[in-house]
Amino acid sequence: MHRRTLFAASLLVLAGTAAAQGYPNKVIKLQVPFAPGGTTDIIARVISEGMGKALGQPVVIENKAGGGGIIGASETAKAAPDGYSLGMATVSTTAANPAINPRTPYNPLTDFTPIINIAATPNVIAVHPGFPAKDYKGFVAELKRNPGKYSYSSSGTGGIGHLQMELYKNLSGTFITHIPYRGAGPALNDTVAGQVPMTFDNMPSAMPFIQANRLVAIVVAAPQRLAQLPNVPTFKEVGLEPVNRMAYYGIYGPKGMPRDIVDKINAGVRKALEDPIVKKRIEETGSFIIGNTPEQFAAQIKAEFEVYKKVVETAKLRLD
Repeated sequence: MHRRTLFAASLLVLAGTAAAQGYPNKVIKLQVPFAPGGTTDIIARVISEGMGKALGQPVVIENKAGGGGIIGASETAKAAPDGYSLGMATVSTTAANPAINPRTPYNPLTDFTPIINIAATPNVIAVHPGFPAKDYKGFVAELKRNPGKYSYSSSGTGGIGHLQMELYKNLSGTFITHIPYRGAGPALNDTVAGQVPMTFDNMPSAMPFIQANRLVAIVVAAPQRLAQLPNVPTFKEVGLEPVNRMAYYGIYGPKGMPRDIVDKINAGVRKALEDPIVKKRIEETGSFIIGNTPEQFAAQIKAEFEVYKKVVETAKLRLD
């Protein structure tokens, strides 16, 4: 029995090696767990072409919105671990949502194979130009004068925008009603249209509207003030350092992916990030290029999940 077990294990190793040697020989799907137009979608589309060229096969984007990213992430977790069904890993799907939602149908630390973190991205509270305040001091004063009067949009219940805004509310002593959407794109559209007065979003998707004066940036989550928004303070500057956390946008697959395939994908993404055009497009959004190892990305996911678990417990946050 022992010999049979060893023989079966050897066959699996050989099969995995053979699959890796021939990988990829068909189209690769990269699933975005949110609607088109948000930061996750933007980063995925920027990286996909160069990644496909480096790997020798097209990388097609598939949007699967819903549940604050849970629906798309669940589909990635259930896929075959052959490298042809990958997903965009975000703080919402791997940390914030699992931390606040006990019904999340996957374990972010054991049900995926982390491959690479593409970029780190600042977050921003931005308001419609019709909002009475245009700077942070006026913003918080208006909220405290009118508790419950205003609402904010986010990419979905349990997402990073939701959790960070709830943390902000808890620390600042303000009350704003949460309006969840099926992704940052729809949330931004309604905020720009004035149907919701403010949003908590990632910088790449919000920046074009801020630059076009269709949204007003109030405060950012970033290590320091952004060159693109020199007059906008960070959460740390306004005394709310726990909210001052950036988002990450990486690629992962289902658990059990062969290491050879993981390494090929990691190398393909790194190659794409060397392209000056790709690098420029990502950095223009206010994001920072990362391009790390699978082990480093796994450590980041674990650290972020633990941070948000503590945030939820300390602030006693609950789903709406």
